[in-house]
Amino acid sequence: MREASAYAPGHLTGFFQICDGPKDPLLKGSRGSGVSITRGVRTRVRAEPSDTTTYAISIDGQVTDEAFVSENVLGKMVKRLDEPHRITVDHIVETPLGAGFGSSGGGAITLALALNESLDLGLSFLEATRVAHVAEIECRTGLGTVFAAVVGGFGVLYKPGAPGIGEATKYDRSDELSVVYLHFGPMATKDALTDPAVRRKINELGGRYVDRIWEDLRPDLFMELSRSFTEHVGIYSPRLRAVLDAADKGGVPCTMAMFGEVAFSLVSKDEAKEVAEVLREAVPGRRVEVVRVEERGAHLTR
Repeated sequence: MREASAYAPGHLTGFFQICDGPKDPLLKGSRGSGVSITRGVRTRVRAEPSDTTTYAISIDGQVTDEAFVSENVLGKMVKRLDEPHRITVDHIVETPLGAGFGSSGGGAITLALALNESLDLGLSFLEATRVAHVAEIECRTGLGTVFAAVVGGFGVLYKPGAPGIGEATKYDRSDELSVVYLHFGPMATKDALTDPAVRRKINELGGRYVDRIWEDLRPDLFMELSRSFTEHVGIYSPRLRAVLDAADKGGVPCTMAMFGEVAFSLVSKDEAKEVAEVLREAVPGRRVEVVRVEERGAHLTR
């Protein structure tokens, strides 16, 4: 039996522009700005020769038949096998599922990397990550999530497309920053990306804001633009609205994750404690997390 594991950081997006016009899925994607965090997706793949190719996927220890993006990646990768295998996939997700943390993209890229290694498929890192990107595009669960997971850090994706095609730049002092977040529940990315009204609102501001942050990549400007984008798109829930209002009253920056019922702040480490306290007071009993920015992108682990 061969085994391989991979890790991808979680990612919170503040604002973005939909760029899904090209027919080629490698050219589809988004332009946007966000931050990778030190909680993400860990995936282990075990594979052994068998009479027929079969696979089983589990998420946090529970076998599932609803991991559609992972199934898409598997379907693409097993076509490259010379002989059938029995494949077991174990995803461990350290962030809330379906809540704007990029878990589907993280699962896709870690699976592609671990499959390539365990099955000895001979793909380059870039080729494996592109399989994950196309899977996300086809399943409509994300646009630039895989690229963001490859890059890591806090930054801006200013040219859309798959890894090796899209282009990004990163903030050079991410070690000075913290991310504070409060999570309520999931939100369907697919629904948002296919709703004409939501798409129109996203692209009314998204591209202009990407241009601004690309010219002046600062955490405080990121938070300012992200909050303006949140208000413009207007898909926050009443309880998320209440948190944003409480943050305003408390004088701390706060915005919504695209797409999830999540309030978050990207601030200096010195400010994180104050922001966390304001969010805790806004929703007593709700857990508020403080995490570091993850500079390293997706990679194989041992």
